[in-house]
Amino acid sequence: MRYQIRHALVQYGADTILEDVNFEIHDHEKIAVVGRNGCGKTTLLKLITGEITMSNLDSDEECGITMAGKQRIGYLRQVSFTEGETTVEEEIKKTFEPIFQCEKRMQEVEEALKTDTSQALFNEYDRLQRQMEALRGYTWRQDMEMMFQSFGFPLEDLQRPISSFSGGQQTKVAFIKLLLSRPDIMLLDEPTNHLDLPTIEWLEDYLKSYDQAVVIVSHDRMFLDRIIDVTYEIEYHRIKRYPGNYSAFMKRKEENLLKQEKDYEEQQKEIKRLTEWIEKWKNTPTKVAATHSKRMALEHMVLVEKPRRFDVRTFRALFTPRLESWTDVLLTKDLRIGYDRELSRVTMTLRKKDRLAIIGENGKGKSTLLKTLVGILEPLGGTFTFGNNVEWGYFDQQKAVVNDADPEQTVLDNFWEEYPTMLREQVRSALGSFLFSQEEVEKKMGQLSGGEKVRLALCKMFQTKPNLLILDEPTNHMDILGKEALEQMLAAFEGTVLFVSHDRYFIKQVATGILEFENDRVTQYNCTYEEYLYEKGKRQAAAAAAAAKTPAQPKKNDSPTLEDVFDKKAYYNPGKIRSRLLKQIEKYEEQLAASEEKAAALKLQLCDPDLGTDYQKLMELQNAYDAEEHTQETLLERLMEAELELEELNEGTPSDQS
Repeated sequence: MRYQIRHALVQYGADTILEDVNFEIHDHEKIAVVGRNGCGKTTLLKLITGEITMSNLDSDEECGITMAGKQRIGYLRQVSFTEGETTVEEEIKKTFEPIFQCEKRMQEVEEALKTDTSQALFNEYDRLQRQMEALRGYTWRQDMEMMFQSFGFPLEDLQRPISSFSGGQQTKVAFIKLLLSRPDIMLLDEPTNHLDLPTIEWLEDYLKSYDQAVVIVSHDRMFLDRIIDVTYEIEYHRIKRYPGNYSAFMKRKEENLLKQEKDYEEQQKEIKRLTEWIEKWKNTPTKVAATHSKRMALEHMVLVEKPRRFDVRTFRALFTPRLESWTDVLLTKDLRIGYDRELSRVTMTLRKKDRLAIIGENGKGKSTLLKTLVGILEPLGGTFTFGNNVEWGYFDQQKAVVNDADPEQTVLDNFWEEYPTMLREQVRSALGSFLFSQEEVEKKMGQLSGGEKVRLALCKMFQTKPNLLILDEPTNHMDILGKEALEQMLAAFEGTVLFVSHDRYFIKQVATGILEFENDRVTQYNCTYEEYLYEKGKRQAAAAAAAAKTPAQPKKNDSPTLEDVFDKKAYYNPGKIRSRLLKQIEKYEEQLAASEEKAAALKLQLCDPDLGTDYQKLMELQNAYDAEEHTQETLLERLMEAELELEELNEGTPSDQS
């Protein structure tokens, strides 16, 4: 076990945020922490990092936090870099300071070895070499450039000052630094925010293969399903552990609730039966012993807690558009979009009741397209036309969250200011459908969370009753139940929807068509997201197969030349293939023997009683031993493949012979 919290209580003033928290991180677990907005997920991460402390009494010996040795904890959060003129490369290189220190010491030892050949110096140099390998010190630049490009940055951006990047881009840079530092426990708070689909997919693969522990707070259901081993849910200030990913957690939770409801009802019936029997016979002399026995049974009964249906409160706005549009809702032809330069050209058709998802890499013009359609930006060329009776409503998540309203203004007054002709009851009803009820409407704008600001902006937009919804990242800052409610609203909506999103599960549930921004092309697909992925996978597989093919063979009607015959004979030479395979087998056997010897030495060190309390050293040895076992498995697979190929060759039926 890497890390453990026992029976923790966290309070802010008189408010309890978390109580009786039991939380564990084992080995290489990928852990999700889920729950409604404001339930305490970020508070838990801050407790793990030590930014906040438990509120338990000092005398409470059952509570506490323990770690296996010294665990390096890395935490991704929204950041603001203090040294704005520092280049990105200089900022990222701060992560590699241990490598540079090790490299400097190696150079010093090399100089010393010119005049001093003592065994101590040789031992130190050997230790420093192993440390450099463990730190990936020989490939740090390659790792940095690969990671930087994986987040969608061109390499030349490494020389830009950090202050020239947007807040979202700076968060990406902080994320790159965190991944390159390779902490023992990585804490990620909404890691997919600001990331486009290709980067999210790359991040999934990276985290799945990451050999340390990861704790993730996220509302991205598909992201969680593809990475997570364990799910913790925070609800009603309590936390509960479930094995499996998000979908497995939801299934298990519903099963547990149904069982608890059944057990509770059966126990209540039994309590009622025993109580009535006691009341009936308690004054009868012949029933004294039986009455006493049943009373003892009641007193010693372990009560099943009355189940609480989990918190499913969410907004429930369903509305009918003021007008019905004609069939053709929006047509664009060679529409050139951009700011000072062209980003993309868009030709598309949007028809009534379509729900078209706009996807693709950041910086290609997805949000720019929406801003152009609603008149915020001028087109750089081409045309676009709305159909008859089209009335659109536009939601901009960035504008919704960065709200310029008076922070002292209440939610009620802010909404009423935009719709002054509505009656108070109508205003409260509209806000109530988006979870602003009772005292919530008196909440000040400066106190609203990101999710609450999104709900308020959507509430305002829906009051115009448009028949075309133009939505830019509507699910950012929403919790999972909020996303599910919006999915249901859009699925039941009688109008048309055009939306930008990086939430694949949301796209899968809502979209009837896809508009993809990829490289320098914009392509419309009239199919669901799953059908789009299937077609895209087929194209990629076909392209990979074509790239792997050997040079084209002569056409059937052409006579092969002497050169063709010579090349074919050179291509298949059994003697050369046999020699190559024998060398490979010999090499794999040598590597396997060396790995087995190294693993045996590590196992001996693990049994050393002097290391019994040095958890950090033991963990390092265990990780090294596991790595050697993995190496042996890989070598054995390669050895068996080479031996099988050699056996087929000796039998005269080589696997690649045509």
